[in-house]
Amino acid sequence: MMGPDKKKLYPNENIKTVCYISNLPKRLNVEIGEYTYYSDNKKSPEKFYENIEHHYEFLGDKLIIGKFCAIAEGIKFIMNGANHRMDGITTYPFNIFGGGWEKVTPTIEQLPFKGDTVIGNDVWIGQNVTIMPGISVGDGAIIAANSTVVKNVEPYTIYGGNPAKFIKKRFSDKKIELLLKIQWWNWDDKKIFENLELLVSDFDMDRIKGI
Repeated sequence: MMGPDKKKLYPNENIKTVCYISNLPKRLNVEIGEYTYYSDNKKSPEKFYENIEHHYEFLGDKLIIGKFCAIAEGIKFIMNGANHRMDGITTYPFNIFGGGWEKVTPTIEQLPFKGDTVIGNDVWIGQNVTIMPGISVGDGAIIAANSTVVKNVEPYTIYGGNPAKFIKKRFSDKKIELLLKIQWWNWDDKKIFENLELLVSDFDMDRIKGI
């Protein structure tokens, strides 16, 4: 064996609170990389899609999540469908209530559109995190529990708070540059298995360069 079966929903049959969400039924405009898992101790992790809110097909925005991400319970991805028109005197959405108010239904062009929400590879998202529309979270980043992410997060940084703010870099710039170059999450299963000890150990640039 060189690791769990990445094609199984529950890679460890003894732990039904954690599943590989790339193996859930496919959903339009949602892309999830292999080995990325969702953990939920309150409800079935198979209900992961319930955490993607205001995601309407006609808007076309995507949620893209990379490989080997760890996502804790309480995650909320707020998509572009939550936005109200902001260029008028009021932001109140009269049109959705009908009764003649639908005459001021905004066009898609009049609504704020922040684009796709993109989560990189090897990202750890703590409990009860909210990620706003159009956010990009870089590879190797960590989002602290109970954070609301309202701006982009750089690779291999730690962000936390409401709104989430930069706390620190995980490694030096040279180490981050090396990690972004090697992209270990794209190694084949055999290479990952053979280098597990290295991946979970203290950072050794010489050893990584020698792979």
